[in-house]
Amino acid sequence: MESTTNQRVSKREFISRVATRSGLPVRVVNNVYESLLGELTGAVSCGETVVLTGFGRFYRQAHKGHKVRFGKSNIDDYLVLKFSASSSFNRQLGADQDETSRPETYGMVEDADDFEDIVERELRAAS
Repeated sequence: MESTTNQRVSKREFISRVATRSGLPVRVVNNVYESLLGELTGAVSCGETVVLTGFGRFYRQAHKGHKVRFGKSNIDDYLVLKFSASSSFNRQLGADQDETSRPETYGMVEDADDFEDIVERELRAAS
């Protein structure tokens, strides 16, 4: 099993990479990123499960509160965000890859073209 000491990717770096890959301006990608996370958070907060086909699902899960030993106080029940990767995504992660290569988009290139057209239409409509 691989260790999890991989380098972290910051939000800024992630947005920059997506902008480079899609050919969209960083500002547009940042707006889409913020909107995507806002919609995801709102949907999961309302109890909905968000399923991104080929990637995974986001949902909330209840956790039972417990006693804190040292403070002798109780922690109330609480909800946490859970993510479950799809089996196809897990297979992609498990595929033998050259360590120096970046992961491929696995069929998302055609979707990226559609996405770019949608973003362009939305930007024109907002102007």
